[in-house]
Amino acid sequence: MSSIEILRQKLESKSVVRVGGAFDAMSAKLVEMHGFDAVWAGSFAISATHALPDASIMTMTEFLHVTTSMVDACNIPVIADCDTGFGGPTNVSHMVKKYENAGVAAISIEDKIFPKQNSLLEDGKQELLSEKEFVAKIIAAKDARRNSDFMIIARTEALIAGFGMNEAIQRARAYEKAGADAILIHSKKNNPDEVFEFADTWGGKLPLVIVPTSYPTIKLNELKSHKIKIIIYANQTLRAAHAAMNRVLEQISNSESLSEIKEEISSMEDIFHLQKMYELKKQEEMIEHNLKKMGYIN
Repeated sequence: MSSIEILRQKLESKSVVRVGGAFDAMSAKLVEMHGFDAVWAGSFAISATHALPDASIMTMTEFLHVTTSMVDACNIPVIADCDTGFGGPTNVSHMVKKYENAGVAAISIEDKIFPKQNSLLEDGKQELLSEKEFVAKIIAAKDARRNSDFMIIARTEALIAGFGMNEAIQRARAYEKAGADAILIHSKKNNPDEVFEFADTWGGKLPLVIVPTSYPTIKLNELKSHKIKIIIYANQTLRAAHAAMNRVLEQISNSESLSEIKEEISSMEDIFHLQKMYELKKQEEMIEHNLKKMGYIN
């Protein structure tokens, strides 16, 4: 079963699909190892690992390279955060072909202008495309995909940009009509009330997606009652890694020896397990055994 089919199957069989954020192959593999349903290849997190702003600076090729490494490392679906689609409808069409060919199960595009800024940036510039322009991108994405199960997630930033609930609902309905497979409703409020109001009001049939970075108190059982289908924990792995590396590097910098480090770090065996080093050894032994049977080794 392909990753595209796996994602669709999870949407049908599970009340809530849980998606863990990642920024490279290692973090994606850890998401898989901890039982999440899918990986979110987040543009904020990937940009941060390149020490660049989340402001449409990295190219599609750069994001695709990182995302492909996640696909190669994991057996669970990868959902790619593709920002504004890297340009107009023609760019979106090209992007969909590349990401689908790479084995990505779904892409998310948002209705902000290019270049965009992170939605949660204080005093950030949050400007939206016209509804018509973004609908054109959805149509281009839908037309470009080869597998009809490849998911196109349409993300509206109407609430982020301060356009209000009516605009968010109108856009979501237009995006559903244009052929999107899911709607991501984003909010920067510190509680989920705005998201719940949207979920209870918009009346569409598509799966709803949320990213509760700014409202972390939301509970899984609340999602079910508001018919929210997908929850994305977009950047917690990045922030945890950043905090842990800062602490351990500070301790190393101020210590005479590594034995003075108080921060808990993974053992070499933990990393060997992640890398499947012992599986590699077994593979080498199997090859050697077959070579002996064939007379190449005495």
